[in-house]
Amino acid sequence: MTPESYMGLAGQIDDVFFIIGAAILLIELAEAMFKGSLKGKTLLEMIASASTQLPYLLVEIVLMTAAYGALYVVSFEFVPWSIPTTWPWLLVALLLADVTYYWEHRIAHQVRLLWTQHAVHHSSRDYNIVTAVRFGPLESLWSLIMHIPMVLIGFSPDVVLGSVIVVLGYQTWLHTELIGKLGPLEWVLNTPSHHRVHHGSDAKYLDKNYAGILIIWDRMFGSFQVEEERPRYGLTTDFDSQNPIKVWFSEIPGLWRDLRNAKDSREIWGRLFGPPGWKL
Repeated sequence: MTPESYMGLAGQIDDVFFIIGAAILLIELAEAMFKGSLKGKTLLEMIASASTQLPYLLVEIVLMTAAYGALYVVSFEFVPWSIPTTWPWLLVALLLADVTYYWEHRIAHQVRLLWTQHAVHHSSRDYNIVTAVRFGPLESLWSLIMHIPMVLIGFSPDVVLGSVIVVLGYQTWLHTELIGKLGPLEWVLNTPSHHRVHHGSDAKYLDKNYAGILIIWDRMFGSFQVEEERPRYGLTTDFDSQNPIKVWFSEIPGLWRDLRNAKDSREIWGRLFGPPGWKL
């Protein structure tokens, strides 16, 4: 298999998960209509979630195209060795992309500058398939930076990006309350139950279950939490807007206010790179 064909395969896998997600969405809507719980606010929340794709895709087209180009230049000019595109190595690449996603995700929760982007994904009080596409405009830039080491050790940029697509695509079906616990699979795979915990704002659920595909990373690195009572979704702060602009940039005004009021460089550093809620 060539790196280009693997990239194409990754796109097909992503399409499969998109179709699964679309089917789940139709069932979610049908269930809500049957129960009479499909309210205008829910639809507005879905529209707000879907609207985040506008700035996200704009950044992808303008900024990330250039960044991806730079990644290929680095690979071809500064990495004279290459890892063969064989199935065993492709599985290694997928495994590395998955554990990289775990740390990329975990760090994004612990560094406020990164949290300004990832908080967009967590800001909805609803939890459904549309939440899966609720992204901050610059999230993909942090992802690219975190995966550069995979290119430096010899994986083709196509293999790296294809693996990232698979890891992200897999997570589409996790954003639903329709699917309960899945028995023995819960020990190895990230499941809707595990990911519902991740979206909970309850104290016991905060900063848990960062996994992409394999939940074993959370079990290994001490961030695992089993789902017990139903989570309260959303942020710990009272953000409850369906205004797309406010959703896209929900954390920016607060960060700007804190930076403007900072008394010295130490406080500026803490506000930018400390955890959300950091104070002197």
